[in-house]
Amino acid sequence: MFIQTEATPNPATLKFLPGRIVLPEGTMDFRKTEDAGSSPLAQTLFQVEGVEGIFFGHDFISVTKGDVDWQHIKPAILGAIMEHFMSGAPVLASEMAADSEEEFFEEGDEETVGTIKELIETRVRPAVAQDGGDITFRGFRDGIVYLSMRGACSGCPSSTATLKHGIQNLLRHFVPEVEEVRAL
Repeated sequence: MFIQTEATPNPATLKFLPGRIVLPEGTMDFRKTEDAGSSPLAQTLFQVEGVEGIFFGHDFISVTKGDVDWQHIKPAILGAIMEHFMSGAPVLASEMAADSEEEFFEEGDEETVGTIKELIETRVRPAVAQDGGDITFRGFRDGIVYLSMRGACSGCPSSTATLKHGIQNLLRHFVPEVEEVRAL
């Protein structure tokens, strides 16, 4: 098994590509060891000293490190991922579902929200997934779009620029009702 790695805009996060499906649907974000109970793979990765966050996408795993050098922990992470997939163990316990968060918006804004969600799904999420993260729609109220940023996007130094200059400009261009974009 050959696992590729890619740098992300967040220097504390690396993207690992095992060459197979990680999650068939949705995403999962583990910010601390206690969150990893639903995933044998996440539990194993948190055992690597210095790992502070894990994010599962469709075909990738993003790992966020603390105050350690990648050269010290990358081999252990690669080994843990390879061992997990070679064992045939599930990524998530069977009773667990991928992340889903409740959305909020005013009645009557359904059409606007539909356009916003379509733009995020077709133009934003694929680009962000290439960087090892995910951005999902959470809500729309008073001209403000609320988004959830996870994986490499969470805590990334360039995430504010991505939100304000990239996503906000895109949404404003196509949806005049959008005044601002904020991360939750």
